[in-house]
Amino acid sequence: MANLKQLAQSLGLSITTVSRALDGYDDVSAATRKRVREAADMVGYRPNASARRLRKQRAELVAITLPSDPGHIGPPHFLDMLSSCAEHLASAGLNLVIAPVPRGESELDICRRFVDGRRVDAMLLVRTRRQDERVEFLQSRGIPFVTNGRTESLVPHPYIDGDGFAGFHAATVRFQAAGHRRIGHIAGPQDYYFAHVRRTGWKAAMDEAGLDADLCAEGVPTEQGGYLAALELLRQPSRPTALVCSTDEMAIGALRALREIDGGDAISIVGHDDLPTGAFTNPSLSTMRMTGENLGASFASLLLRAIAGEPAEELQELHAIEFIDRDSHRRPMKAA
Repeated sequence: MANLKQLAQSLGLSITTVSRALDGYDDVSAATRKRVREAADMVGYRPNASARRLRKQRAELVAITLPSDPGHIGPPHFLDMLSSCAEHLASAGLNLVIAPVPRGESELDICRRFVDGRRVDAMLLVRTRRQDERVEFLQSRGIPFVTNGRTESLVPHPYIDGDGFAGFHAATVRFQAAGHRRIGHIAGPQDYYFAHVRRTGWKAAMDEAGLDADLCAEGVPTEQGGYLAALELLRQPSRPTALVCSTDEMAIGALRALREIDGGDAISIVGHDDLPTGAFTNPSLSTMRMTGENLGASFASLLLRAIAGEPAEELQELHAIEFIDRDSHRRPMKAA
């Protein structure tokens, strides 16, 4: 296999010209770039990846940090999206790196390590908090990023999110239209943006209908968290006849709680996320999900546009929520 010097000599070109031709720079004519690439392929020359990154001052990597705490990130939520995102980034010469956060460290620690070590060109953040220190850090460093979810940051940033307020407001109104008046909410931790807006949507619908919004219990976003929160609501003197759950995992835990009490089969329930397991619960779980075709490609597109320097205000997508109607939201109510 020839090295760069030998390739340049064989073409009668300088090493700099050959290097810039292989890197696709416009100051080398298209004809010369084509000639150099064909010659490199013929002799089996491949540029040194580390040297190429140094010359271009690019890491050619986009990183996503995944928290290790239970319930925060699950494969059904993200694997398909990440796979599609990685495929589209690869077509632009970027590799997506998944970085699980070791116990004892924070996502901010990992972000700082990647950014200060100049190891990434951009980052993808998931499960945003209302006040998100990762967002503030990346903004302070001027690093391109996109979030899966919004924040309350005063400085605009790129994101893709579902309209959780509208979705949970509509779900609550649907229960009201079916005759429910005691509609409870199983909420996720309120420092997370998704959990806060979903609870706010439920409460707004209850307030607008003149109904008490006191049947609310908060838990970690897992099956266990949903189970314990549901038990808390079911122990109330006037228990709910319907439950709107912040996530499908919490709803699946709540279904177990309903099976453990008399009359639990008359309490309707709906979740959010459209996890595959929801179709196989008993009863099958009615749920909600964010609309949008090929979200992985959408994330990749926003990341590339952010890297190119487009304004954050033009890189924000808020998607509608749609219902997946199965059996759990229309269980027959029993007389109080």
